[in-house]
Amino acid sequence: MGVRIEKVDLPGIGVRHDLLTENGRRVSVVSHRDGDRDLALFDVDDPDSSSDSVPLTDDEAAALADLLGSSVTMSRLTSLAGDAAGLFTEQLLLPTDSPYLNRPLGDTKARTRTRVSIVAIVRDTKVIPSPTPADVLRPGDIIVAVGTREGLDALSHIIANGPG
Repeated sequence: MGVRIEKVDLPGIGVRHDLLTENGRRVSVVSHRDGDRDLALFDVDDPDSSSDSVPLTDDEAAALADLLGSSVTMSRLTSLAGDAAGLFTEQLLLPTDSPYLNRPLGDTKARTRTRVSIVAIVRDTKVIPSPTPADVLRPGDIIVAVGTREGLDALSHIIANGPG
């Protein structure tokens, strides 16, 4: 079943976008004409009666979007790897003493050395999808990689100790 989103014009207020969940709940974002927004939950029996509302600042809305986006990306990557025999997805925390800390990802030569693809970097609450060789690795980064078990083990060794 696809995701169903309804748009409801709210005269004098703005617009409401409703996400209808599989279990019948209505989660809404009310966008006011003045730029404010609220996250709202609506009663199952009365789609016009809000059971709770949370006003969100721009920064809070952006952080919530990042959190939701990160978790969805990670679950999709994990399920993708589960469909292919011998292919694994792994999240590798960049060690605090990694020789690649504050250096471009390309310096690892991960794909050439391990035949593993680095498909994302998770930094704080943000996902950097399809990082380029120029993306710099930072403290706390989580490297999301796809490859064989042997390749992922080799990548883990390389980011911890260097190529030697």
